Amino acid sequence: MEAKRITEENDLKKAFHIRKEVFVEEQGVPLEDEFDEFDNLNEQCEHVLVYYNEQSVGTGRVRFVEDFAKLERICILKPYRKFGIGKIIIKALEEIAEKKAATKIKLHGQTHAEGFYKKLGYQPSSSIFMEDGIPHILMVKELSNEQAE
Repeated sequence: MEAKRITEENDLKKAFHIRKEVFVEEQGVPLEDEFDEFDNLNEQCEHVLVYYNEQSVGTGRVRFVEDFAKLERICILKPYRKFGIGKIIIKALEEIAEKKAATKIKLHGQTHAEGFYKKLGYQPSSSIFMEDGIPHILMVKELSNEQAE
């Protein structure tokens, strides 16, 4: 398994395909809510793709908002969950955030994944709220970033 920072449109399309399958088809998120103005290759938002046996199976992005790095659109195709791919996605996104000198990171995690994020050092920072009909919770983590010092 490997995580790859997306730098080409073709890889971005693979990430979009995964997101559409997971969020739109599986979870019922409206298509117009899933894709936004940050879905391109730019400095404000970076995307990763994870490969398993040379097939793209997971994705996520990190967007830089005020003084936070915000993890977004983290998903894995259903047959590949339970292989540790989520942890690889989070680590890759955190590395990008650290390289850009971020010291705080946040995400809107679906409540069923709260335990997963806690194991990776994220702490709940809100009460439960709804996003596209799915219960979420704000979770935050401080990064120990030597480059920011």
